[in-house]
Amino acid sequence: MIPTSLLTCPNCGHRSRETMPTDACQFFYECKSCGVVLKPKPGDCCVFCSYGDTPCPPVQAGGSVCRGAAIDAKSGDDKEASD
Repeated sequence: MIPTSLLTCPNCGHRSRETMPTDACQFFYECKSCGVVLKPKPGDCCVFCSYGDTPCPPVQAGGSVCRGAAIDAKSGDDKEASD
């Protein structure tokens, strides 16, 4: 299991190595350079699967999508994921 992913902002191209949560999806990520809030692309479960160089831990483990709680990286709040 690879615990980090290099996220690339599609707006400004800034790259940042981030540690992925192992027990939750991360639906939002605020770019540290331009401030744009990244959201998963249609069909992807989280920002790591959409903008990272490594898919999230649940997908690495053979799952098709994240399940359980969601993390909003902008606010730091835990949220329940909806199916």
